Amino acid sequence: MKKILVLHTGGTISMYEDEKTGAVKPFGQNPLIEKTKEISTLAELIVESPFHLPSPHITPREMLILKKRIDHHLQHSGIDGVVITHGTDTLEETAYFLELTVHTDIPIIVTGAMRSTNEVGADGLYNFMTSVRTAIHDDAAKKGVLVVMNDEIHTAKNVTKTHTSNISTFQSPQFGPIGMITKKDIVFHREPVRERKLSVHNLTKKVELVKAYAGMDDFLFTILSERKIDGLVIEALGQGNLPPKCLPGLKKLLDQQIPVVLVSRCFNGIVEDIYAYEGGGAELKKMGVIFSNGLNGQKARIKLQIVLDSKGKEEIDRFFQ
Repeated sequence: MKKILVLHTGGTISMYEDEKTGAVKPFGQNPLIEKTKEISTLAELIVESPFHLPSPHITPREMLILKKRIDHHLQHSGIDGVVITHGTDTLEETAYFLELTVHTDIPIIVTGAMRSTNEVGADGLYNFMTSVRTAIHDDAAKKGVLVVMNDEIHTAKNVTKTHTSNISTFQSPQFGPIGMITKKDIVFHREPVRERKLSVHNLTKKVELVKAYAGMDDFLFTILSERKIDGLVIEALGQGNLPPKCLPGLKKLLDQQIPVVLVSRCFNGIVEDIYAYEGGGAELKKMGVIFSNGLNGQKARIKLQIVLDSKGKEEIDRFFQ
């Protein structure tokens, strides 16, 4: 029987719906801990709850705690896989953080729920069970960090939350899931491209995220240039363009040697230096803006923070190509 580390962190998967008010909130001990015995026939479980937080309360500090707990058990417990239960709002960021920083080939599965444990149609226990099934499956190894929800298997790099409440909210817009879960088996239909790993021990850099919009000027960029930030990610228009009035403030940031990474606010495609008009990608590239490799804004921010803390500014271009 394989040995699986289970890390419960909170989120809707661990909450109850108040029968009188309909409010969903934490309530005492994580109810999934009580259900562990229902999963114990699948694997030998090591169960920990490093913290118990709704996902909007999760920060890179908590992500680093999870990395360190996994590293500890990789060294001392002989684990064959990891399952993490997590709130869905920031689940993709935690999954991607672990994809970048945990050096292992064993399966690491992140899962959650869109309905609390006592709601009709609650999906938490089922997602937890299918995540353990995936973690013990031989074919799940060497695929990086995976997100298992609603009988689908997604990579941490590509998956994103696409709906505020639907149980099929987690999708990979560019490439789709890499596998599916049936009643009898786990089926993978393609191999993901693995990320370059980064070693990080502390997170000290302040990286901000700004989304471009029609008629945007340089107000936000000017404010950020007056604050002490270490990096900036911009969700640009289309293939990587900004309104021309943004440029003076953007130049102030670049003149201060603050790394600026560009992604698109579109959820399909990548940014490229195509358009040569004022504010177009070709001009932004000449100014020194770094073009990303198809990440969304929140994941590019996680990656930039880790690169700055582990490698420094001189390595940013290499890790974003």
